[in-house]
Amino acid sequence: MRHQNHHASLGVTREHRKSMMSNMAASLITHGRIKTTLAKAKALRPFVERVITKAKQAAAKTEKKDAIHLRRLAMADVRNEDAVTLLFNEKYKEFINRTGGYTRIYKLGARLGDSAEMALIEFVKADDVGYAKKSKAKKVKAKKTAKTEAPPEETASAEAPAAEAAPAAEAEPQA
Repeated sequence: MRHQNHHASLGVTREHRKSMMSNMAASLITHGRIKTTLAKAKALRPFVERVITKAKQAAAKTEKKDAIHLRRLAMADVRNEDAVTLLFNEKYKEFINRTGGYTRIYKLGARLGDSAEMALIEFVKADDVGYAKKSKAKKVKAKKTAKTEAPPEETASAEAPAAEAAPAAEAEPQA
């Protein structure tokens, strides 16, 4: 069965895709943000987040052999020693208090040449709280309170002056 086997093919071979993800992850780690197509950014997000998780796990390990094992696994994915060293020695500290969601994707619009959707993928800062999602119960409660806040007397009084103004307007043209 093919459960959880889907990934973005990006129109290239498996080897090319693996190399492309490795190169883009290395660029993202060293530069902090990169501009690419939306499809590539969406494919890169889970790839680089797994590598960051390995760096966080390696920092938490007490035995050096376990940390080295995780570093080698990350090295097999990223294949850029400078980027992996930077991530495992310095960058992982930015993500210690986060439980995921290490990257953010901004849509930039269409590229002029081929009209491909462009995106900016970047690391989320350590102190960034992001957008808080409202729960469904709060949304329903907010709608109910909005309906009950406007009593029927206010709506009736708002209609009454409009009704009074209409006959007055009809009376003026007769003079």
